[in-house]
Amino acid sequence: MHTVVVLALDGVIPFDLSVPIDTFGRARLPDGRVPYRVRVCAVREEVSAGAFTVRAPYGLDALAEADTIILPGVAEPPEVLPPGVAETLRAAAARGTRIASICVGAFLLAATGLLDGLRATTHWIAAPDLAARYPEVTVDPNVLYVDNGRFLTSAGAAAAMDMCLHMIRNDLGSAVAAHAARMSVMPLEREGGQAQFIVHELPPAPAGATLEPLLHWLEEHCDRELTVEEVAARAGMSTRTLNRRFREQTGTTPVRWLHRARVRRAQHLLETTSHPVERIAVQAGFGSPTAFRERFRKVVGTSPQAYRRTFRAAAG
Repeated sequence: MHTVVVLALDGVIPFDLSVPIDTFGRARLPDGRVPYRVRVCAVREEVSAGAFTVRAPYGLDALAEADTIILPGVAEPPEVLPPGVAETLRAAAARGTRIASICVGAFLLAATGLLDGLRATTHWIAAPDLAARYPEVTVDPNVLYVDNGRFLTSAGAAAAMDMCLHMIRNDLGSAVAAHAARMSVMPLEREGGQAQFIVHELPPAPAGATLEPLLHWLEEHCDRELTVEEVAARAGMSTRTLNRRFREQTGTTPVRWLHRARVRRAQHLLETTSHPVERIAVQAGFGSPTAFRERFRKVVGTSPQAYRRTFRAAAG
């Protein structure tokens, strides 16, 4: 039997803690046997989980018996782990134990140094902080999970289920993983990655900046076929000056700013209307449905139709 040990540190996020317990706990072999033994351990008998307290039945010594260790996120990821945690995790890694983090649990795994030189992910809103705090880690905010073999990281919330189902499939095959997915009312594989859930804000301009009126005009008229020359004429400046001002005040170029504005309009239309993709391509200012689909997938990480299925269902 494969032993999964979930390490609950103080401030553990309840959802992160419960997902591996439930997902691995629901797995069943074709003959009905339970393939995973799931345990919860902590550095002390009780740890805070926000609205309630968790009483863990095992201490850190349980990690020595683990085949897989799961690190749920905590409300405030510490830069220095509690005494003994980093050393115990590094010792487990040296024995070949698989270690996976959930959401901002990536900060805990990164603090051990085990992610140095590897690709990892976390909740998209925390990705810039993870990259800044641990520059040796290559942070990818666009995916649901990253599997480096023995070290895995997942994005926030439901992405933990994607990662756990992926591990079950690697361990026991697709049939067992599919059954666990059905028991969790979860698809075995989801279309797209974390990018589809990121709120892609338009690059801001400081209040009172000289481009502020132009940016409002561009957002209102992004459905039009606009050239840089036309935008420069609207602003009453040369294209060279326009490009320089855009860089200074928004950190990007006029063309990229327009692409992002058009994608945001398309997202809104996909969420709130039943217009066909071809019509939305025109309404959002893309030259053709093909160009729309390519740009949308590049920015959002999934197709317009898949995005609509996800977010129209969520809105309903």
